Formats: sequence, C-alpha cells, structure tokens
Amino acid sequence: MANHSQFGFQDASSPIMEELVEFHDHALMVALAICSLVLYLLALMLMEKLSSNTVDAQEVELVWTILPAIVLILLALPSLQILYMMDEIDEPDLTLKAIGHQWYWTYEYTDFKDLVFDSYMIPTTELPLGHFRLLEVDHRVIIPMESPIRIIVTASDVLHSWAIPTLGVKTDAIPGRLNQTSFITTRPGIFYGQCSEICGANHSYMPIVVESTPLTHFESWSSLLSS
Repeated sequence: MANHSQFGFQDASSPIMEELVEFHDHALMVALAICSLVLYLLALMLMEKLSSNTVDAQEVELVWTILPAIVLILLALPSLQILYMMDEIDEPDLTLKAIGHQWYWTYEYTDFKDLVFDSYMIPTTELPLGHFRLLEVDHRVIIPMESPIRIIVTASDVLHSWAIPTLGVKTDAIPGRLNQTSFITTRPGIFYGQCSEICGANHSYMPIVVESTPLTHFESWSSLLSS
C-alpha cells in the first residue's frame, strides 16, 4: 500500500516485482553515471581552453561510439530477461478468471465448481472505520501464498486493465479476447490495485483487492463458498 509523499515503489510482494525494482535501480545508476560524466565534460570544456586534441581526436570518437553500445547492452540484457520471466507461465496451482464490467469485476475460480462472485467498491458512506476510501471492495480475491497463480483477464463491455502494483501485474481486459499472466505472492497480506485503463465515467470506482493467505485458510474459505 502506497503512503503519502512516498518517493519509491511499493514493497514488492512477488518475485517479478522484486526483479522490476532491482532493474529500476540498476537503470537509475547507469543514468546517474552518464549524467555525471556529461556534466564533468561540460565543466571541463568551459574551464579549459580548446585545443586541437579535444576537437579532433580519433581515440575520443572511438570511445564515444563504443561506450553507448556497452551501456545499451547493460540495459537490454536484464530487461529482456525480465520480459521473458513475465511472459512465462509454469504449471499453475490455481487459475482465476477476471472479467471487467462497467464498473465492477467478476471473478471465477475455474478449478472449483460454482465459485463465482462480483466485486464492487464499498461506497464511502458504508466504509468501515480504518478502511481505505475508493480501494475497499465487498468481496476480495483470496489466493494461497507461495503458489503459482494464473489469471485470465477479459472484459464484457469496454477496455479495462487488471493491475496490482505490488505484485508487478498489469494485464489489459479486452472484450472478446483472453489475456493471461501469472504471479506468486511471497508473503501474506492485502494488496490493492485499480483499473488502469480509462473505461468510462466511473473508471476510478472499480478497485481490485487481492488477499494472500496460507493454503489452509484458502482451502477453508473455498470450501465454505463452494458448498
């Protein structure tokens, strides 16, 4: 959950998000090194007198041609690795289908019989004390932690987007099309997200809440709802 005046990312709750945060820090360090070098060269050129060595030098041209290529490789290799990790879906322990509507979500647990429910935002007038405004829902998505989860995302009317920042998940919900992604929660907790695609007048009123619980609690919850 983000805090007021928070400068960085939310705490990662999945291996993919941990990799994304690490790559973000890596890219920032590369950018900081480039900016420092450019500022140093600018200051040097302003303070020193120009000479033929600084204006025409094959060694310098060779360096400023090879160095950007090395920088791009240092950024591209970890980026491609993360892209492949995000696209890879192993054998999931649970498959969840999320259907976007104007303006609520429907969830189907395809591994269980008749385990389907709608998830609406709780209005501010009915919000319990201590809960988050515009983020709480009447029915949360319950998943077992440390288990591979596959989520299939689609929509029934217009474009939506199922996004949980702390899990590193963002998948577009397109009518007539099934998109899928996967994630693993590394700790128990409640993770908040929102529709990240402008979908109409009440776009900001269809939040997403995922609750990660131990496997025994999930089994008890699923058996209670499916019975």
